[in-house]
Amino acid sequence: MLVAVNQKGQTVNLLEKPEVKKGEYYCPACAGKVRYRSGKILRSHFAHQTLRDCDFWSENESAQHLNLKASLYKWLNGQEQVVLEAYLPATKQMADILVNQQLALEVQCSSLSISRLQERTTAYQQAGLAVLWLLGKNLWLGERLTKLHKQFLYFSMNMGFHLWELDDRKKELRLRYLIHEDLRGKVHCLTKNFPFGQGNLVAILRLPFAKQPLTSMIRQTDQRISHYIAQQLYYRAPKWMNLQAEAYGRGENLLTQTALDWYPHYRLPRSAIGFAQIDRDLSPIYQAFDQFYEKGEDKKKQVLYPPIIYRQKIGITI
Repeated sequence: MLVAVNQKGQTVNLLEKPEVKKGEYYCPACAGKVRYRSGKILRSHFAHQTLRDCDFWSENESAQHLNLKASLYKWLNGQEQVVLEAYLPATKQMADILVNQQLALEVQCSSLSISRLQERTTAYQQAGLAVLWLLGKNLWLGERLTKLHKQFLYFSMNMGFHLWELDDRKKELRLRYLIHEDLRGKVHCLTKNFPFGQGNLVAILRLPFAKQPLTSMIRQTDQRISHYIAQQLYYRAPKWMNLQAEAYGRGENLLTQTALDWYPHYRLPRSAIGFAQIDRDLSPIYQAFDQFYEKGEDKKKQVLYPPIIYRQKIGITI
C-alpha cells in the first residue's frame, strides 16, 4: 500500500512524500499497524504487520501492482481530482484510485473468484460509482477468453466487447476491443496502445463510448471446422456433445454439416452467467448479429464490425 495514516491522524501518500519519519503508521481502512518499507526490489510502501484482521487487503502487494498504481496516479494527478487508495465506507472496500469521486480504477494483477469480482463490482454500482478493472500481466488476454475474462468485459456500440490491460514493462495502457471468439474458442480482437502519461487518461478510458471512426477486421472462413468438430465429438468434448444432443432433438447431425453450414465462424462472446460489468440487455445485439450474417453472400470470409453497424444494416433498435 502507498497510503497510511500517522499517529496524528494525517494521511501519508508515498507518491507525494517518498521518505517518511520513524513512527507508527496505520491502515486507513482497518486501522491495523503497518510498517514502512523501502528497498531495491519494491518501491517505498507500507505493509501490514498482520493481515489477519484486515478485510480490505488479502495479501501484501507485488512490485507490479505498486508500480502500476503509481503510474496511473501520476498520470491523473493534475488532470483530475484523484485519490490514491481511497477507502469507501459505502462499498466497504478500498479503491486503488478514485477519480472525481465518480470512477474507481481497480488494478487487478492476480486471479480472483468470479463471485468475489461480482460482489466488488456490485458494491461499486450500488454506491453509484463506475468501476473500471485494469488487468495486470497474469490476467492479460491470451488465445482464449476464460470464464473470468468474460466477467471483466465491457461493451459499447462503437467498439463492441472490450477490456483494459496495463503493462508495467512497456509502460502502457492497452485497449483490447472488437473481441470475438471463433468456433474453436480462440479470441480475435484489435488493440490500441496508450503510453503512460500521454494524453488525458479519463478521455482515453471513455474512448469506447466516444464518437469516432469505426474500425473492422477481416477473418477467413475456417475450411477445416467440420473436421475439428468431428474430432471434438470423437473425444466427447462436453460443449460439442451438448450441441450434438440439441441437433439430434431437431432431427439433425453435426457430422453431416459443412463449413458453410457453420457460418458465421466468428461470433460475439456469450456467458451463461451474464457479464458482471455489463448491465444492458444484449439480446438485441445477438439478434442483429445473426440477422446480419444470414444475409451474407460471400461466406469465404467474414468482416467483423462494431455492433452499431449491425443495427444500421438490419434496421432494428438496439
